[in-house]
Amino acid sequence: MPANEAMNAAQVIANYELLAALTAQMHAAAEQGGWDQLINLETQRTALLTDMKSMDAAVALDAEAQRRKIQLIEKILADDARTRHHTKIQMSQLELNMQSEHNAQRVNKAYGI
Repeated sequence: MPANEAMNAAQVIANYELLAALTAQMHAAAEQGGWDQLINLETQRTALLTDMKSMDAAVALDAEAQRRKIQLIEKILADDARTRHHTKIQMSQLELNMQSEHNAQRVNKAYGI
């Protein structure tokens, strides 16, 4: 592999390493209820993904780099699934709170409270 291609391959892997780190941070934020932090991290992750697309498609990886990329993708997907689990729980709780508030308002209105 020529030096320029090796550098590009190294950058592709570095991008996936950063993506994995951001996704792990997102999971930690969701687990701790850091919803604002989660949103900020998601914004960073989206920007990184946008930047990664063209290089990822254009750079051929050797077998070792391909294995590492697959490992990182598996970690990213696992952390992403755990993050979604926490956000679904939070959304369900918010829905219950909103329903409860709505019901309280209806009772107050019905009885003139």
